[in-house]
Amino acid sequence: QVQLVESGGGLVQAGGSLRLSCAVSGRTFSSYNMGWFRQAPGKEREFVASIRWSDDRTDYADSVKGRFTISRNNAKNTVYLQMNSLKPEDTAVYYCAAGGRTYTLVRTGTMDYWGKGTLVTVSS
Repeated sequence: QVQLVESGGGLVQAGGSLRLSCAVSGRTFSSYNMGWFRQAPGKEREFVASIRWSDDRTDYADSVKGRFTISRNNAKNTVYLQMNSLKPEDTAVYYCAAGGRTYTLVRTGTMDYWGKGTLVTVSS
């Protein structure tokens, strides 16, 4: 059974930075496409960023492009989300997800495994 555990959320002022981590159990982490998603209060879950297992290609939602960076460390079975220049509208629960056999569908949320999320709150 694959398990994902997010960490690194918290309260930060606008303009600040946070780095989220997602530790993934399982021996095949390096073959998973990975994604970060978020859900703000009263809103639908939305795609944030993804990284492809085969070549580390990355993709981002327009709202975070240039501010957020997704990366992975296969030796540590961990994926990261570096978030800079945070805005109050980035406030949400952030979820890590793994799987997605078809990389182009990752942004639709078509993933096999999900973490429980970590809360990020950005104050103005």
